[in-house]
Amino acid sequence: MRRASFTSSILSRTLSTVHDGGTVNLHPHLLRVALFSSSRTDNSNSCRHWFSPLLNSFSKSSGQAVSLGLVGVVASVATAASVYAKEPPPAEIIPKDVVLYQYEACPFCNKVKAFLDYYDIPYKVVEVNPISKKEIKWSDYKKVPILMVDGQQLVDSSAIIDQLSEKILPGKAIISVADEDEETKWRRWVDNHLVHVLSPNIYRNTSEALESFDYITSNGNFSFTEKITVKYAGAAAMYFVSKNLKKKYNITDERAALYEATETWVDALNGRNFLGGSKPNLADLAVFGVLRPIRYLRSGRDMVEHTPIGEWYSRMEKVVGESSRIKA
Repeated sequence: MRRASFTSSILSRTLSTVHDGGTVNLHPHLLRVALFSSSRTDNSNSCRHWFSPLLNSFSKSSGQAVSLGLVGVVASVATAASVYAKEPPPAEIIPKDVVLYQYEACPFCNKVKAFLDYYDIPYKVVEVNPISKKEIKWSDYKKVPILMVDGQQLVDSSAIIDQLSEKILPGKAIISVADEDEETKWRRWVDNHLVHVLSPNIYRNTSEALESFDYITSNGNFSFTEKITVKYAGAAAMYFVSKNLKKKYNITDERAALYEATETWVDALNGRNFLGGSKPNLADLAVFGVLRPIRYLRSGRDMVEHTPIGEWYSRMEKVVGESSRIKA
């Protein structure tokens, strides 16, 4: 009963702070919960706070014919295998000890995981409690993802992927902004545009906000009391925050913006299986990574139903395959 009354008290205090015009003032302790997406306030590709936009705002047939047919089958199987094969680097250059500090629902953390999974780099996961952040108190960097690679700390999702690429893909050059190629252009598009249409969609209405926070609290590192409090207070708060995000990024229709973004990505593929051609490149992995947390939420189901991204996404699921995460 004490837990229930505590939760009820927190929730009622949260909801009672809604003023005219939809302004919300939340208790600072609740605002330490990390934001699911669209949380880049300093051009970093990291999940800072699920609620940080609120803090900032308010404080991817004859014998001959049979023979030819068999040859064709063998060729097509070989081609398919090459298309849907992972690209593990040589064993001697794979990092020996990789630990990812993350929030399960963070799109930037999922972007890093898509890279690690595709290249078959074994890694351990430490789920960070977004309220206490005790798991990363040792670090001066207080956002996620943080990736420890053989004792070296890497931060910021795009920078992490660039640095890992240099380690395990020595033949791949990192392109400067001035010489931006297709892959780099679309990686930037993910960070500067795609992620910003996610929050207004997953918190579009109260039922979708509750669905999103049910996923967040079910997969995150929360105590029982925190789960209840964060689910309901967080859903209520983020419903209002999503309205402000719409204004900030000039979004009038959330779903239309999401559909337009995914159709823009499919157009960029231009009939190719992947932006990288026969296999994914870093842009494919980035798009897939940030979309993975929402894929089976209502917004993600609608996205696949109403846009042509589903085939590409299914190919990405196959090629990225099983997680290379090391089970505890």
